[in-house]
Amino acid sequence: MIITTLLDWESMKTISAAEANRQFSSVLREVSQGDVFTVVSRGRPVATIAPASVADAQRRNARSVLLARLHSQTIAGARNWKRDELYAR
Repeated sequence: MIITTLLDWESMKTISAAEANRQFSSVLREVSQGDVFTVVSRGRPVATIAPASVADAQRRNARSVLLARLHSQTIAGARNWKRDELYAR
């Protein structure tokens, strides 16, 4: 059973791991046409299958968001240790 929802202007489909295994060629064909699949096992998402260009764009976007958030935060705690002190026994 495949359930279709909308996420970030693209079609995302949810498919069970067993179904993805049985229909892997069909899944890859749909992915090559731009669809994104979330594979679930026992009701929990375990993987996402997406076109390489979509996955790369999402990864770049997530990285940009994370870096922007980190740069906006103030530094907390003292940073006056030396590298060797981290490995002192």
